[in-house]
Amino acid sequence: MSENVKIGYKVVGTIKEVKGHCNAGHKIGDKIELSGYSAGGLCGFFYHDIFPYIIMLQFGGGFPKQWVADQDVVELECMDKLNAVKIELRRVKE
Repeated sequence: MSENVKIGYKVVGTIKEVKGHCNAGHKIGDKIELSGYSAGGLCGFFYHDIFPYIIMLQFGGGFPKQWVADQDVVELECMDKLNAVKIELRRVKE
């Protein structure tokens, strides 16, 4: 399947924080386009962890309104707690 498949909303991940050293080389400010079809160069372990949230944003889902101020944004942290990378996922409505 082509990596140019455009289904649902665009989801952009922005690296917000890196504690320690990211072994995948992610740096603060990196922007990565993500979807159910493409990890966009994101660390495979991290992509696996956040995949459900990517799909939720890509296909218009969200959290209960009492939980979040913005239904189009979620922040998540990778599983390597000593070298934690924080990413903001944002649904882009074009």
